[in-house]
Amino acid sequence: MLFMINLLQVGKIAPNFLTVGIYKKQLGKIRLSDYRGKKYVILVFYPANFTPVSPTELIALSDRISEFRKLSTQILAISVDSPFSHLQFLIANRNEGGVKNLTYPLVSDLTQTITRDYKLLNDDGFAFPGLFIIDKEGIIQYYTVNNLLCGRSINELLRILKSIQYVKNNPGQACPVDWKVGDKILYSHPLKSRYYFKN
Repeated sequence: MLFMINLLQVGKIAPNFLTVGIYKKQLGKIRLSDYRGKKYVILVFYPANFTPVSPTELIALSDRISEFRKLSTQILAISVDSPFSHLQFLIANRNEGGVKNLTYPLVSDLTQTITRDYKLLNDDGFAFPGLFIIDKEGIIQYYTVNNLLCGRSINELLRILKSIQYVKNNPGQACPVDWKVGDKILYSHPLKSRYYFKN
């Protein structure tokens, strides 16, 4: 018997969701498809509120939110916690392991549906630390999954986001290793790409 497995892949539509999020202590509905045609979206999955690594990542993203906004990008942080747990996390001081004054929404996935759809649910019922960059057309352009105890790099996330936006805005061009804005580019055509290596 042949089973069709729905695999997440770069270049495929990101699974849509409708759930409850909290932003600035207010509860509201969050639908991924509402951002389509308007913004890039970065989905940041984390295991649970008040876990050791998660606040360090969420706060670092929050402190650099202006850099993401300049790139027309919305950050949504998702865990399997309830909206009420999210609220406690958001009002807890940073020196107590909380994320007070966070500058983007925390999304509740209490049913674990979103985490399951994105293939990140672990055997303990938490999310692996996964991260997805979704473009304005709702297409997955990049994703990573980390060890539960290894924090992610905001600098690398911004570099990847900028490179994705660059190649989408400049068809036929490609970004070489460690590329940053202003660096020399490659051409995606095999023959033209040789110019990069000659200079």
